[in-house]
Amino acid sequence: MNDIELRGRARSLGDDVNTDYIIASTRKRDTLDERELARYLLETLDPTFAASVRQGDLLVAGRNFGCGSAREVAATVILAAGVRAVVAKSFARTFYRNAVNNGLIPVECDTSDIVEGDVLAIRLGEREVSVRNERSGCLTNGLPLPRFMREVLVAGGLVPYLRERGGSFDPVDHGMLT
Repeated sequence: MNDIELRGRARSLGDDVNTDYIIASTRKRDTLDERELARYLLETLDPTFAASVRQGDLLVAGRNFGCGSAREVAATVILAAGVRAVVAKSFARTFYRNAVNNGLIPVECDTSDIVEGDVLAIRLGEREVSVRNERSGCLTNGLPLPRFMREVLVAGGLVPYLRERGGSFDPVDHGMLT
């Protein structure tokens, strides 16, 4: 299986960025279309944030990114804004799984060396995850992803992953059951 490699500008956030900060619940009353909602990404934290996001940017956060509700729209809005990955010290587990299922790459590692605007090179290998900060030269190892999650991300999310396999999934083939 191929490695996943990304390079992008860091957009720095703090700890405990909850799903209502990612996309305000008041915005979800009118539509759940992530392309429409992307223009409101993180507006609770910074009303100008969505307009400043460029294709390929990377969100960088502290602890507990994506806490709050379990709605998938938080992950899909980030993708719709052109962001392919979130790098954080830790993730709320439900957000983490929603991210993988929708093809948004969650990278769990130390983010203390990363500041707004740094250029990051991310590599998700078969057994390792690394984040290189091109400004500081710092190379940080992240938590590796289980094989199944990497396969889902390579496919672009759970639905494309299942389509590639004719709609079937065998947990034994993925080492989930013996």
